Amino acid sequence: MSDQVRQVVIIGSGPAGYTAAIYAARAGLRPLMIASSVDAGGELMNTTDVENFPGFPEGVQGPDLMDRFREQAEKFGTEILLDDVTEVDLAGDIKTVRTGGGQTFRALTVILSTGSAYRRLGLADEDRLSGHGVSWCATCDGFFFRNKTIAVVGGGDSAMEEATFLTRFAEKVYVVHRKDSLRASKIMQQRAFDNAKIEFVWNSAVAGIEGAEAVEQIRLSSTTGGEDRTLAVSGVFIAIGNDPRTGLVSEQLALTPEGTVQVDGRSSRTSIAGVFAAGDVIDPTYRQAITAAASGTVAALDVEHYLADLPTALLSEADAVDEKDSAPSAGSTETPAGQLVGTH
Repeated sequence: MSDQVRQVVIIGSGPAGYTAAIYAARAGLRPLMIASSVDAGGELMNTTDVENFPGFPEGVQGPDLMDRFREQAEKFGTEILLDDVTEVDLAGDIKTVRTGGGQTFRALTVILSTGSAYRRLGLADEDRLSGHGVSWCATCDGFFFRNKTIAVVGGGDSAMEEATFLTRFAEKVYVVHRKDSLRASKIMQQRAFDNAKIEFVWNSAVAGIEGAEAVEQIRLSSTTGGEDRTLAVSGVFIAIGNDPRTGLVSEQLALTPEGTVQVDGRSSRTSIAGVFAAGDVIDPTYRQAITAAASGTVAALDVEHYLADLPTALLSEADAVDEKDSAPSAGSTETPAGQLVGTH
């Protein structure tokens, strides 16, 4: 463990984490972002066209948008570590963060921007057939279902986006929804309704996913008392929502009834002084890239104010980052886990 005490460590990336890093770095706080070994960039890395992020009137691909976020964070001096945080100790004036790569960091403040995880159906064969027809990411796996018949489960914007995208590859896409109307925005609904390859299966819940070595069919139960049925499909894409990633801190920070990290009003302040949270991990309602980015701004500004009020003796422990702790130059997001990228 290094004796160095950093001013701020950001756990997680995505719009919230990267925006917090940009603001913190421009404020001279030399942030360290631990961005994950496999999920750096967050959910937008698995998104195709982003048409509603300000400044991109023609739209932008999700991965391209996150690459720009990363480049801007690096430009101002953010260190990015491609590793996974496995343990945190948030008590006391100095917080401790440990990674799967065996590194330990100490910091005066921590920003939690761990986002959310795909929600599962909870079926017996869901995990068994994961990667063999069951997927949560159309952009990751859609290519493998060229000229196949597949099903998308869900009724929100994510489900409509997945279904519409998958028509580029699949011969037919069923959209299975528990109700007889969608939660998705009007524009996303209309795109799906207008697509000849998409057929809606209303008032139905997936009761089983079946297949010996790969998905062969799904069993549907009626939510209105009608007859159960089966659909022959080669793939099932699950788009029923997300759960906040609070496992690291659930026993240390106060959570809301929705399971998100509880913050003080419109601030990012959590139940422990010096710990801040931003993005989807605090937002059960809006969950948009733009609101996550704004949340990251709030977190960085709250960190600045918090540090400004700390005793001089405590602040003096947060020395500037030693050159020997920095990587030689900026690297790509493909750097192996546990290595630093983007240090300047």
